[in-house]
Amino acid sequence: MIPLVKPYIAPKEELMSAIEKMRRDLEAIRASSPLVHNITNYVVMNNTANALLSIGASPVMAHAPEETAEMAAIAGALVVNIGTLSPESVEGMARAMKAARTRGVPIVFDPVGAGATPYRDQVSARLINEVTPDIIRGNGSEIMALDSLGIKSKGVDSTVGSGDALESARRLSARTGAVVVISGKTDYIVDGEKVFTNDYGTPMMQNVTGLGCTASALCGAFAAVNPDRAEAALGAMILMGLCGEQALSESKGPGSFQVAFLDALFNFR
Repeated sequence: MIPLVKPYIAPKEELMSAIEKMRRDLEAIRASSPLVHNITNYVVMNNTANALLSIGASPVMAHAPEETAEMAAIAGALVVNIGTLSPESVEGMARAMKAARTRGVPIVFDPVGAGATPYRDQVSARLINEVTPDIIRGNGSEIMALDSLGIKSKGVDSTVGSGDALESARRLSARTGAVVVISGKTDYIVDGEKVFTNDYGTPMMQNVTGLGCTASALCGAFAAVNPDRAEAALGAMILMGLCGEQALSESKGPGSFQVAFLDALFNFR
């Protein structure tokens, strides 16, 4: 059992520094246009691809087991999202993760709906045990499920707040060595005993499907240009939050918010 001690919470000065680092990394993404290989769910493919394009990355959605290893090997980052599972997609994920690890390609794992069904838990356990991701991003329920606390999620929605999952994230990070990101009203980015927080964002983001998946994809783009995985994940979450706030000021509801959010990503400086 990992002892539960009070974690280090980064002060506001570090958050301001993180914003400047995020801007630096965003410019690096725009300059190099890294290939981000997404094995993701059918609901969010278009949203994810457009978000990556909006920040200057180059998205590819390749799921077939026959090509995922080759695609992952040439990518700048691999993002694995278990939203819509099938035996074929799981095999493609496993092959891609092994190839990415061999080539030193950063891996982001999004355990969509973990805790909702035994199958999702089995797939998550298999993939993480075979190849540890560099970054794991999920909502509170999903992170707690990965920590094997038996918390049930409501489909892909969280039934707990992000703060409730902080200890689970710390245990998961310590056990796997991965940076663990909990999305919520406050985002937590956990790297062992170090915890960063991000309060930028808006509740409207919960009314648009796929923005959590978009956050995982952006984590991949940032990890492609920044070897500090915690710094990359924090930068991606700050960008999401700031662009969400900008989009809210220019939209009337979830429909126009989606368009305004992509515009905010594209125009962010």
